Amino acid sequence: MRIREIISAKSRAAGGSEGSTPAVVTVRPDATVTELLGVLAEHNVGALVVSSDGRTVEGIVSERDVVRRLHADPSVLSSNVEAIMTRDVHTCPSDTTLDDLMGEMTRRRFRHVPVVDDGVMVGIVSIGDVVKHKIDALQFERDQLDSYVHQT
Repeated sequence: MRIREIISAKSRAAGGSEGSTPAVVTVRPDATVTELLGVLAEHNVGALVVSSDGRTVEGIVSERDVVRRLHADPSVLSSNVEAIMTRDVHTCPSDTTLDDLMGEMTRRRFRHVPVVDDGVMVGIVSIGDVVKHKIDALQFERDQLDSYVHQT
């Protein structure tokens, strides 16, 4: 399975058409951390890509980033997102295999990976997306084996 299949499935689940890419929720680097928290809550997500234009990846920021900074400095809520974002963002192209991305996410200990093709962000994959698709594939295989064993 390729990451493009996960992106396509997420798009269909969000009501998009076959082959369309889901909109990635982003935050501008000049937004305040308080505004960031509002967007995270509104969309019920754990991380946002930081982007001035919604197409390029300038950084990424997660709930964990906010909590860690807030613990050290309570005034961080009025700071700009660019002050706390991770600038060195690991991205992947949509033709990456699920197993390759899963291994990379495990090794490098991150939970969200923007998907970028030809310099343009086409989606984002979370560890939850990876686990869901792995479970779905295993369930399909189990059902096929069960059907084979019990056919008359």
